[in-house]
Amino acid sequence: MGLWNGKDPILKERLFGLTNSEGNHGEDVKEHYFYIDSTPTHSYMKYLYKYPQAAFPYEDLLTTNKRRSRGDMEYELLDTGIFNADRYFDVFVEYAKESPEDILIQISVCNRGPEPADLHVLPTLWFRNTWAWEAGTPTPSLKEVTNYKGGEAVAASHSTLGERFLYCEGVVPLLFTNNETNNERIFGTANSSPYVKDGINNSVVYGQPDAVNPEQTGTKAAAHYMINVGAGATSTIRLRLSDLAPGALRDPFKGFNEVMLLRQFEADEFYGAITPERVGEDEALVMRQALAGMLWSKQYFGFDVDKWLVEHGVGPMHRGGSRVRNSEWAHMVNESIISMPDKWEYPWYAAWDLAFHSIALSTVDVDFAKQQLDLVLQEFYLHPTGQIPAYEWNFSDVNPPVHAWATIFLYRTEEALQGKGDVEFLKRSFSKLTLNFSWWVNRKDRSGKNLFEGGFLGLDNIGVFDRSAQLPTGGCLEQADGTAWVSLFCQNMLEIGMELAAHDPSFEDMAMKFAEHFLWIARAMNQVGPDGMWDEEDGFYYDVLRLPDGTATRLKVRSMVGLLPLCATSIIEPWQRERVPRVVEILAERWRRMPDLRDSIHPTGQGYLGHGGRGIAALVNPERLRRILTRMLDESEFLSPYGIRALSRYHADNPYIFFVGRQEYRVNYLPAESDTGMFGGNSNWRGPIWMPVNALLIRALLQYYLYHGNNFKIECPTGSGNLMNLFEVAREISNRLTRIFVPDQSGRRPVYGGTEKFQTDPHWKDYILFYEYFHGDNGAGLGASHQTGWTGVIATLIDLFGRLDAERVLQIGKTEFTKKESTERERAKVA
Repeated sequence: MGLWNGKDPILKERLFGLTNSEGNHGEDVKEHYFYIDSTPTHSYMKYLYKYPQAAFPYEDLLTTNKRRSRGDMEYELLDTGIFNADRYFDVFVEYAKESPEDILIQISVCNRGPEPADLHVLPTLWFRNTWAWEAGTPTPSLKEVTNYKGGEAVAASHSTLGERFLYCEGVVPLLFTNNETNNERIFGTANSSPYVKDGINNSVVYGQPDAVNPEQTGTKAAAHYMINVGAGATSTIRLRLSDLAPGALRDPFKGFNEVMLLRQFEADEFYGAITPERVGEDEALVMRQALAGMLWSKQYFGFDVDKWLVEHGVGPMHRGGSRVRNSEWAHMVNESIISMPDKWEYPWYAAWDLAFHSIALSTVDVDFAKQQLDLVLQEFYLHPTGQIPAYEWNFSDVNPPVHAWATIFLYRTEEALQGKGDVEFLKRSFSKLTLNFSWWVNRKDRSGKNLFEGGFLGLDNIGVFDRSAQLPTGGCLEQADGTAWVSLFCQNMLEIGMELAAHDPSFEDMAMKFAEHFLWIARAMNQVGPDGMWDEEDGFYYDVLRLPDGTATRLKVRSMVGLLPLCATSIIEPWQRERVPRVVEILAERWRRMPDLRDSIHPTGQGYLGHGGRGIAALVNPERLRRILTRMLDESEFLSPYGIRALSRYHADNPYIFFVGRQEYRVNYLPAESDTGMFGGNSNWRGPIWMPVNALLIRALLQYYLYHGNNFKIECPTGSGNLMNLFEVAREISNRLTRIFVPDQSGRRPVYGGTEKFQTDPHWKDYILFYEYFHGDNGAGLGASHQTGWTGVIATLIDLFGRLDAERVLQIGKTEFTKKESTERERAKVA
């Protein structure tokens, strides 16, 4: 959809924002738009764009942000005053499917201003330009349907897609051009055709009628609606994109409104069915919009790395030693619909983001979620060495290995929904994940000591140094988070192996392999002494800097790095042990021969079974668990009113300082945006709250609760005197995360901080944005504003605790009913 208010220098065809070098806190979209609704089949979708009636302040946004330092707030579109006196349009776009290939489109333009206002609305249809890539590729076509009498129509014809028809209600001019670059304007070279991709813009904005094709044909076409909308009024435009030709569809708009209303009703019915009854209205709104954002952020991603490398001068014989990025990934050909972190700031997949996306998406579409996990393990994604590609900017960077966790999560989700899991999905994932595990063991444990590195591991700006670069001290960094991630990887693969062994006993050996790996990693990580990651005095895990001479120094930064060992925790149910008796016997014998292996983990196995006869695989034993949680649940350290901070607030007054020669390296608590350009200005793990790791900590607490039950209680918050079991602690953290998005007692949503328009205006306050991360003290949204990606996990948490609380209430009710029934039986006996 294109828009023009008669004042902008260009059509509003795409969203505007700043690059990393232009924004004072990195890349940043400077628009206001919202993904309001979507069903998993996209049978109904709704989107809102807020378009100012005055000229869009492009230059103001650019120059003002450039003048600001990293210590200043970002200068946003609302700050320019462009929405003052409500002089803007709310443009709602709705899609409703009559059938899978027949889509109804409704554009509703609401004038929020005090006077009538004109608007040009240009629904646009175009073909992605693939014909310019290789000679001989057929060029598709768009052309006006001349024999259609019910309004206007465009016929689209493509060699592989077939034919579609865009029906436009009413008599409206159709503008045609080609979706081809204006070489004359961009490169100073001749155009192959006078009709280029900005031809429609030049025709409408600059009044150049010869910029569009009078033959009414091309590869890009727009219907040009010119409307005047009264103050407070709404104008509606209707279209239909269908595989039905005019002869088969005599009246495209007959029954249009009824279908639109029916699909809206079905969307309401769907979300009503998946939202637990005990979830309140505000939480249900957050859950629905989070999932809508996830579904709207699917996007086609096409990248032929081999072709890209050739275009950048890297021949097939020089790839391994080239300095051009991704030169070692020539095998990659990505051509898929992928769940993106953010379609503006992060319009490419990231491996560990995608794992969290699949968790959230499983709430509405477990099949698509599984397909996303399958994707990066395919031969055109996975490296021959077994490495999972990190992200497009540098596939060779290392993301945390959470793929196996997401895989078993989806398997259990589907098992709960359908009564059985997808064993074939588990099998094909297990074989590829085994390759990936081997890559970790062979590439990221340089000394063979079962202590892992990995670089920044997704936690940008969290440490003393850039963990992806060469250390200024020399030597290497043995990472507490890297080692914990691989330990969790072992546990997930053990669980998958045990599940597969129930169907094929040959998988028992592989289950045993991962059980042993977990034991050796736990022993290495939990060793006591100056070289160990555990600091007995502080009761916390730290990274270890291993210098070239072999000496070791703990980098005593109280951060998420030291909390992540809690996440390497998995319950082993009695029925799981029964499936692999030989694995249990071998482990028992190994512990008998090497008791120090057992001593380095949480007590488990015969004689140490927990609630319900459960076993547990965990890096952290009960004593260390209590000490870590005492810090994590301390509101002066990690526990924020809005979740768990990535860095302890202790470092606000006590920065960690490390000297290399005369060079000072410092870690301060930064609750909001980063004050350094490391990894880009909008990446900061030195204080804010990040949804994905909070979700993993909640999972860990629930796992520990399944083992300990009510036998393990701790103060929450620390020092409050309020004792909670670990289920209650997990729910408390989840509630604090949810608190970011729902109105507080004064009706304000913490996510919007001090932005009054979002807090009080009825046309703004109930549209939720899901940011990349959140202010560690006040919960305000930071970083990418539409990263529903992994922040969409909030929907899973709302759903999970809504159901768990409902089950607990039901269980209490059953208990009370049983007591009442028993009393009545006794009375009957007496009678």
